[in-house]
Amino acid sequence: MDTLTLQRHHIPFWPTVALAAMAWLAAWFAAWPVSQWAAFDVLGLEQGSSLGEAVAFFLYDVPKVLLLLLGIVTIVSFLRSFVPPERVRAVLAGRGVVAGTVGAALFGIVTPFCSCSAVPLFIGFLQVGIPVGVTLAFLISSPLVNEVALVLLWGMFGPQVAIIYMVAGLSIAIVGGLLLGRLPLERFLEPWVLEVRGAGGGSHLTETSTDTEQRLRDAWGSTRELVRKIWPWIVVGIGVGAFIHGYVPTDVIVDIGGADNPLAVPIVTLLAVPLYAGAAGVIPIVEALLDKGLPLGTVLAFMMATVAISLPEFVILRRVARPPLLAVFLGVVVSGILAVGFLFNALGI
Repeated sequence: MDTLTLQRHHIPFWPTVALAAMAWLAAWFAAWPVSQWAAFDVLGLEQGSSLGEAVAFFLYDVPKVLLLLLGIVTIVSFLRSFVPPERVRAVLAGRGVVAGTVGAALFGIVTPFCSCSAVPLFIGFLQVGIPVGVTLAFLISSPLVNEVALVLLWGMFGPQVAIIYMVAGLSIAIVGGLLLGRLPLERFLEPWVLEVRGAGGGSHLTETSTDTEQRLRDAWGSTRELVRKIWPWIVVGIGVGAFIHGYVPTDVIVDIGGADNPLAVPIVTLLAVPLYAGAAGVIPIVEALLDKGLPLGTVLAFMMATVAISLPEFVILRRVARPPLLAVFLGVVVSGILAVGFLFNALGI
């Protein structure tokens, strides 16, 4: 009887995987319209109001980031089961660190994520044993320099501004990653991350296993465990971002960011840190600031700080890394942004 019951309730594995993939895609494409419908039709909030935009932002970003986390970490966990962690570390050790850092920064260009959405892939890199400096280069580059931002910049301001922004952003990511990679930052990862890295990424398979189904089951199990640990931090971080998105004014930036203020670059950088937007979302603000006569260096510093070092990102990262690592990361990125702002203002570009 027990055997018959089990057989009756047995669900074929691969059709289940196919259905799960289709459900993921459906949820991904439905997230935006559902968030708009829920905020403005179901809840009756006014479109364009502070509360309405904050709620819509929250309802969209929470499922978006959680879907990315589920999808990316599952795929990374599955793929890493085919590559021994020792091999990954060997490829990226020594001379490979420079190439790995440059490669991670370039990879960030083709991943159009906001700072929070880049975190899942950053976690996957850490789990597979890739050096911290290399993973941080990606975390800087992905929200800062991506193809969406470059296309919009090119279309709105021409190729010169787009190329300047790309070179400046990649320079910050590569130099920042190399500098951070020279520091002993691994000890400031949270213990559960170190345990996963030490266990070869959390895989329960031996290196000789060739069971694809079991590899995928283990990858999904590792992902569920990770999401269980980190999802409250994601919700809190996005909640902070939603509040800022809806309620923080930007007119003050125009008032203090003029060319006659020598402290304009550090001030607008500081003001941008609490803000939360992807590169595509902040470009209309950039256009308005340039139209108001703000220097390009000041505007670039504001845009870079908004997309690369958001407060919600650090709330989520706190579940992965301890405050000393986050402080060093913040210091390196802010220093690079300030250097770019001052340089372009001094050159009068």
